[in-house]
Amino acid sequence: MSKIKSTSALKLKMISLLASNIGTLIILLLWWGIAQMQLINPLLLPTPQETLVTLWVSLWQDLPQDFFLTLYRSLYAFVIAAVMGVPVGIILGSNEQIYYSCEFLIDFFRSTPATAMFPLFLIIFGIDDFSKIAVAAFAAWLIVFFNVAYGVMSTRKTRILAARVIGAPRWRIFFDVVFFETLPQTFIGLRTAISLTLVVIIVAEMFIGSTNGMGQRIIDAQQTFDLKQMYASIIATGIMGYSLNQVFLVIEKRFVHWKGK
Repeated sequence: MSKIKSTSALKLKMISLLASNIGTLIILLLWWGIAQMQLINPLLLPTPQETLVTLWVSLWQDLPQDFFLTLYRSLYAFVIAAVMGVPVGIILGSNEQIYYSCEFLIDFFRSTPATAMFPLFLIIFGIDDFSKIAVAAFAAWLIVFFNVAYGVMSTRKTRILAARVIGAPRWRIFFDVVFFETLPQTFIGLRTAISLTLVVIIVAEMFIGSTNGMGQRIIDAQQTFDLKQMYASIIATGIMGYSLNQVFLVIEKRFVHWKGK
């Protein structure tokens, strides 16, 4: 009886796994079919098998070094953005007059593509690693502090008034009401910021005098027409971005478990 139950549970898990990855399987099948029928030049589109073999081989060669350098730069930029963005967002969000007086500058820089800032950051920081980290941190900082400020301003006034009525001091109102009300919006900003830092770092590695990192690896493979390596590196970069997002989802569920309730 127990064997039957365990077999049924295994089947359910397998069905659930297949159902949750049906989109990925469809993409892989389409890719395989297009490559097999040679609807696109085989030199331009290798098969999924060839790409995955190249990825596996690269994992035992130099890909991990580039992978972890890009991950390090992305996390470095993200930490700077979070440490500087959260306090600024709280300060601006707590005083709507200050926020609205800076609104034009906030919207201007938020609407300016981070890649357009590359020349400025190159002039200020040079062409070393920190220029890449700085421009990614700046782009992510705007996202973090805007979401935190919006979260603070969106705090339900009735809860703040209720806390004041019972005589709670300002610091208790901030930590017990404003802080927890702001957390869901703060995590939205942090998740968006970590994805943005990775995007900016990859682009910076491609075009700002880099000799390593996943961005440089992708552009080098494209320029040498090693398209199997290019596709493999793109997949590895996608895995990095997906993993970072999943980590933040787990953290968010742990610390903001009341969200949506």
